[in-house]
Amino acid sequence: MRIQRHTPLAILLVSAIATPALAQTALTWQQVKDRFEAANPSLRAGQLGIQESKAQEITANLRPNPDVNILTDQLDPFTGNPYRPLTFALPFVSFSYLHEREHKRELRLDSARQGTGIAESQQMDLERNLLFSLRTAFVATLQAKALLAMAKDNLDYFDKELAINRERFRAGDIARVDLNRLLLQRVQYESDYETAQVGLRTAKITLLMLLNDRTAVDRFDVTGPFDFSDRLQPLDDIHTSALDARPDLRAARQAILKAQTDHKLAVANGSTDPTFGIDFGRNPPIAVYMGVSVDIPLRLFDRNQGEKERTQIDIQKAERQREMAEAQVFNDVDAAYFTVRGAVSLLQPYKDTYLKTATDVRDAMSYAYQHGQAALVDYLDAQRDYRMTQVAYINLVGSYLTAAGQLNLAAGREVIP
Repeated sequence: MRIQRHTPLAILLVSAIATPALAQTALTWQQVKDRFEAANPSLRAGQLGIQESKAQEITANLRPNPDVNILTDQLDPFTGNPYRPLTFALPFVSFSYLHEREHKRELRLDSARQGTGIAESQQMDLERNLLFSLRTAFVATLQAKALLAMAKDNLDYFDKELAINRERFRAGDIARVDLNRLLLQRVQYESDYETAQVGLRTAKITLLMLLNDRTAVDRFDVTGPFDFSDRLQPLDDIHTSALDARPDLRAARQAILKAQTDHKLAVANGSTDPTFGIDFGRNPPIAVYMGVSVDIPLRLFDRNQGEKERTQIDIQKAERQREMAEAQVFNDVDAAYFTVRGAVSLLQPYKDTYLKTATDVRDAMSYAYQHGQAALVDYLDAQRDYRMTQVAYINLVGSYLTAAGQLNLAAGREVIP
């Protein structure tokens, strides 16, 4: 008797696992990403950091406050008429204001705005890295679902095989020792099924943690394509895209501009800022008089030499860090690109040949064993080879999708959807 061929693996991998009645609608990658961007604590903390940087722009753009000095001299509470101590008082009021030269305030504002730009780029880089972690957890969940579906399918298939062989044992077609060996083989399929269940729960827990979601594991599910594509952009195009899109490289370039602005500000801070003043007083017989003043500090010793030197060195340091960031971009892209290509090279023969061959061998050996034309050991070997081939294929697809996420991370954008 020949067992009916089971569902092809391509359909098996995209089929959904039966979920409890309380399970909510499975989330797609875009829905998971939207929830992550709205709720992840690290991203929200980074957004607050950008707001803090914008608040520093307000501080940087503030003008110096004017000073007011009120003075009353020649009070006479001890001699003369003690009840009229203000008879000879001389009131004096002065106003002064520090005038900042060499565009200090404008340079401070430019530096603060460039700092905000760096903070925004760093926030984008944080999101880029966290999205890679999220994508990895999402892929791990899809992979665990595929392994669970395969384990359940294998267990159901083997149970049907056992039912047939029990009938053969009752008919005296096989010995008890052969039936017992088949029963022992079922333990492996049960173990695969239980392990796959634990793996799926663990993957969901990791994903829920990144989403900052307290949904029960049994009520949480995701869905999406679990397959690979052999189409890949040219490496040079990905290099160009990464140089334009990587936020960490953009932050390194912005750091150079900020260092240059800070150096200009240090030079400006070495200049002298005069303080202009105007005063009003009374000095009988002059009822009211007015005076003006200019206070000019003499920068004989302190001309901000240290900050000028430090900020000049900062420019060179920022340029070296940009060069290092560019080298890192090329390294990341190259490593991820060839990892993806290697995964595709391994997956293609599985899809073209190995999966179908493993299924055909399993079905042929099952048919041969049921008709007494194959030994039990050959039948069990065929079952084991089929299971190992299916597991290897699922794990390779998971590795490909993880490597694709790594390439997207390296490029700074999705080059593989």
